[in-house]
Amino acid sequence: MSQVIAAQQISHQFEQEWVLDKIDFSLNQGEIITLIGPNGAGKSTLLRILLGLLTPTQGKVLRAPNLKIGFMPQKVHLEATLPMSVENFLQLALPAPPNRWRFWQSYHQDFNHEQRQIIDELDLERLLQHPIQKVSGGEMQRILLARALMRDPTLLVLDEPVQGVDIQGQNELYEYINYVRQQRQCAVLMVSHDLHIVMKHTDQVLCLNRHICCSGHPTNVQQSHVYRDLFGISENAIAVYEHHHDHDTCDHTHGEGHIHLHDTHPTQKD
Repeated sequence: MSQVIAAQQISHQFEQEWVLDKIDFSLNQGEIITLIGPNGAGKSTLLRILLGLLTPTQGKVLRAPNLKIGFMPQKVHLEATLPMSVENFLQLALPAPPNRWRFWQSYHQDFNHEQRQIIDELDLERLLQHPIQKVSGGEMQRILLARALMRDPTLLVLDEPVQGVDIQGQNELYEYINYVRQQRQCAVLMVSHDLHIVMKHTDQVLCLNRHICCSGHPTNVQQSHVYRDLFGISENAIAVYEHHHDHDTCDHTHGEGHIHLHDTHPTQKD
């Protein structure tokens, strides 16, 4: 599998505070990596750097040629009085045709066959004419995921993709994300607060607390003392989720039985 994106020795500071310390990892085509960590761990900062929205203080990001990123944010703020339907909101994500440069023209583009398929798979057809401000939390997450997929990304970045979604909806959404990566062979980087929610839907886990304090297969990360200490999980806690990825149809490395433990505190910088 070819490498899609990689972080090399990424460190970043705001004023005098280091919020990221020597982050190293790579993400390959067809692979799902989940980034977890407590509030203030630096997840949002790392995402902004990977997306090219922020230049790191130290280190660099390597991106595959012609990399196309589909980004699903935690939430979007839309003015209550803005006259916009779900269809209009999705159309705003479409690349403008070469012969159309005016805003109103690109705004009214038709969906192609693949984009219609995404709408159908996420059960959004019935919502297309609804005001975007009137959809439920679960519907909004499906809309944001569809919007991220509209440009046919080679890298799909999902920031808390199941926020505000019930348990059944979470499982359905994660199953669809897994389906997407298998069908499109895109790389997927997910961000979450809790490992147990996503562990059966990911190949590798990076546990971030300003630096990568542990990484590896989700089952092994969940059992590590570093992860348990970071999230305050008792040694007697019972894991109710399992990793059920289809290994027969997967040709990338999961790293089962292998976990990387690092220092529990980031290096102090002068």
